[in-house]
Amino acid sequence: MMTRADYLPIKILWLISFLLISIFLSGCASISKGVTAAILEKSESADTRLCQVWGQPFSGIEPGLAKKQGKTKVLMVHGVGDHIPGFTTQFLGKLAKELDLNVRSGAPKNITITTPLFPDMNLGNLRIVRLLNEKNGKEFIFYELTWSEITREEKKLLAFDNSGEYEFRRATMNSMLKKFSNDTGPDPLIYLGKSRVPIQAAFAQSFCWMVKHDWKNIPESGKHPCLGLDDATDTDTYNMINDDYIFISHSLGSRITIDGMQRIAGMLPNQEKIRAAENIKIGVSEKVIQALRNKRIPIFMLSNQLPMLQLGRELPEVTGQIAEYCEPEGPNYQQRLVSETSIIAFSDPNDLLSYGIPPGFSEKYLDSRLCPRITNVNINVAKTIDAFGISGLANPMYAHVGYDTDDRIVALIARGIGNPNTSPLITQKCEFTKTVE
Repeated sequence: MMTRADYLPIKILWLISFLLISIFLSGCASISKGVTAAILEKSESADTRLCQVWGQPFSGIEPGLAKKQGKTKVLMVHGVGDHIPGFTTQFLGKLAKELDLNVRSGAPKNITITTPLFPDMNLGNLRIVRLLNEKNGKEFIFYELTWSEITREEKKLLAFDNSGEYEFRRATMNSMLKKFSNDTGPDPLIYLGKSRVPIQAAFAQSFCWMVKHDWKNIPESGKHPCLGLDDATDTDTYNMINDDYIFISHSLGSRITIDGMQRIAGMLPNQEKIRAAENIKIGVSEKVIQALRNKRIPIFMLSNQLPMLQLGRELPEVTGQIAEYCEPEGPNYQQRLVSETSIIAFSDPNDLLSYGIPPGFSEKYLDSRLCPRITNVNINVAKTIDAFGISGLANPMYAHVGYDTDDRIVALIARGIGNPNTSPLITQKCEFTKTVE
């Protein structure tokens, strides 16, 4: 007869096995939030979830909204799984509420992304929404990049596995998990192959639309490349100097965003070679390059995966030279891409697919021309619960997919931490430790 001491380890092993299988099979699909919810008995009555920030103070989106010169422009890049335009709707609603932006454009603008580098490819969709407060003049423009169009065709290779000819042989739960696995699992593999450059080009085109065009000059719809950075007008340059650019990413999107920035850093000094090799007439003028060099660009990485997705990859073109490129007295200061890339890396310790950024990572694994500065945010998205008589469990799937609906994360993105404008919610719920070099 089994005693309680014998039974408890078996129960723990069963539960852990179920959770591990679920998270690795279901990946980032939003519906995975409910897969393990059925086995969770109750949550803690008090919200004692962790929220600790280590690094430099950051201001978030809000301070730039009311400035008289320039606009605030935010680009969001999704992670794995098939996404369709509008995937940010819930997050954008919460962000608008936090920023007190109660008016928005009647309909979003949707651009089918293309580029002369891949003239026959559809690189996805760029959805643009304008939000504002008519009383105080606050305003920002939100850009949502959906790149799933690039990977969708390749993922059809797994269609037979989900078809009626084959799928009926699986148990119901396994069938559901396998469908999500087939949707989310291939994207990192595809990104490592021939689709990596087109996905990075989709990011570059999205960034170009942010830099080049005001709301009124963006087409309502249609297939359009972003061109004209080689002959920017004085008005274009004025806007670039005064506009604020902010990126938000989730999971694989963190790698796409950094790779996209590093690709731009490598292309700008070699424009003539690229034009000759590709036989295309595109480029970026020195005025635009200089405007970028003076920019500080924050990247809010939800479920940051930079350490994991660095495994097995080549190092960037320029590493270990942050001081040389980013300090005014450095010998390569005029070759930097931006004045600072502020990476705010969000990670739930109970998210099995997210990682804090360790000391020394930026010096070794990020292109020095980005002038990176790291702030880690350790935050429990999922609550700790008691289940099956075991205390101290957290749903790892919700820990991975729940970032964009967490009020604390929205408040940190909106108003930052370590500044006078910090949200009262953050002051109450989060600890901040400033680090010095």
